[in-house]
Amino acid sequence: MRDSRETFVNHAFVIGHPIKHSRSPIIHGHWLKTLGLGGRYRAIDVSPEELPAFFAGIRNGTAALVGGNITIPHKEAALTLVDNPDERAKEMGATNTIWLEDGRLHATNTDGEGFIGNLDAAVPDWSAQVATAVVLGAGGAARAVIQSLRDRGIRDIRILNRTEARARELSERFGPATSAHALDGIAEHLADADLLVNTTSLGMDGGESLTLPFARMKRSALVTDIVYVPLNTPFLKEASAHGLKTVDGLGMLLHQAVPGFERWFGKRPTVTDDLRALLEADIETHR
Repeated sequence: MRDSRETFVNHAFVIGHPIKHSRSPIIHGHWLKTLGLGGRYRAIDVSPEELPAFFAGIRNGTAALVGGNITIPHKEAALTLVDNPDERAKEMGATNTIWLEDGRLHATNTDGEGFIGNLDAAVPDWSAQVATAVVLGAGGAARAVIQSLRDRGIRDIRILNRTEARARELSERFGPATSAHALDGIAEHLADADLLVNTTSLGMDGGESLTLPFARMKRSALVTDIVYVPLNTPFLKEASAHGLKTVDGLGMLLHQAVPGFERWFGKRPTVTDDLRALLEADIETHR
């Protein structure tokens, strides 16, 4: 048997389909280098049809992988293929982080940790100032945001979506701290919001953005967008133009990666300015 302390190098991964866009290898490669670890982390394109066999290979050891990240379109399907999903992943109905332990595949979801970690780093006292949060969108990313806000103690989380029925599904999932509303009533909800979160894809890659009545918001309100390409989305630009404090979405990507790296490689990394600069440079180069 190989001695993991001497001869075995832990290999981790990110899978998706497609996957060439992933910046996770930059993040984990930076941490492996700065922490002086001998592990490897790579992107692997796995189609939906190949997913069960890929997971079987991890479980039986033939893939020689200790775990990894799961991204689009596999987050929900992956949850059905693991042996031991934690409560966070089960409530969300999706996983982004798995690991092999004692021959069993375990799963969690760290997207919410990434969202909260980003806000904590940018505005350390933000949660003490937030009584009411408005979340735009009702997709997978919204689940992570809503769950993490609820678990941080926010007791008035309003989910706004063009299709109100989808917002209602999330409100039923995450409980009495949440409520569902149609997007066309947004002006009323922004008037007393302390935090506004965009989880929709509008604004990604410099595309169309939401046109919102930011002027109705309190000057003390905080606005954040989980989109990070471009970093300064049209959504954030408009909020800033109205004098509101904004937080971009890049930190969510960085902070969600921390727990998985610690699980696979045994050391907890930190999100630094140097790492952020690496990602910003890559975004600028590949826009």
